[in-house]
Amino acid sequence: MISNQISTARHNHSTFGDLHGRVAVITGGSSLIAVATAEALIRNGVSVALAARNAVNIGKVAKALVAKGGKAIAVSADVTDFASLETLRDEAETRLGATDILITLAGGNGKPILATELSLEVWRETLDVNLTGTFLTLKAFLPGMISRRRGSIITMASTAGRQVSPASPAYGAAKAGVLMLMRQIAVQTGEYGVRVNAIAPGAVIEGKQMPDEMREQLARLHPLRRTGLAADVAEATLFLASDASSWITGSTMDVNGGRIML
Repeated sequence: MISNQISTARHNHSTFGDLHGRVAVITGGSSLIAVATAEALIRNGVSVALAARNAVNIGKVAKALVAKGGKAIAVSADVTDFASLETLRDEAETRLGATDILITLAGGNGKPILATELSLEVWRETLDVNLTGTFLTLKAFLPGMISRRRGSIITMASTAGRQVSPASPAYGAAKAGVLMLMRQIAVQTGEYGVRVNAIAPGAVIEGKQMPDEMREQLARLHPLRRTGLAADVAEATLFLASDASSWITGSTMDVNGGRIML
């Protein structure tokens, strides 16, 4: 049963001592993956700025993290608006310090839809929030990282950007674009000590997002015979943020239970 498979997947929390005292900024900060990532960073002594458009939701997340003993702030920001991202950067760095780790999780609009039924409005919106939003976020934070000659950036892709999938054509194209953007920026910033990598998650499903029978069917499509947890992605992100990955840049980490092997 899938419930048993998931129960055996609980994580022993990773510890990376070099992360203590660093500052991370996470966009798309109210998602399950963002919350799990923020919790993992905070356990390692990282101060976290969470950003999202919904100020109420992001505020609740930050408050919960602080209640657990972490140092976290919430900043309302729109990744499709460069001025908003500059405000995010300035507020995060004023309140927490210079950004060492940037994690771009903002995105969405991946629901299946035929190209013939995909409107130009949805196409543009999907590319804006996933691809252009990632570019603008990097553009806002890269100058500081380059001048300080340090930084780790983790962009969020998807299995939909790695091979053809049921997701909308706009989402697949946007996530594939995120991967090429990541590589281009990695080449341009490597000499300055800034590393840029991507994570391509598979089916991350928790709680009541999907009926058990359907989730069991989906799990059987993965060699590891389970769907993913937000903690799976968080642990991979933690590794890429730390000095344990100091000789890794321009790389895509597939966190998908073996569903895609490239």
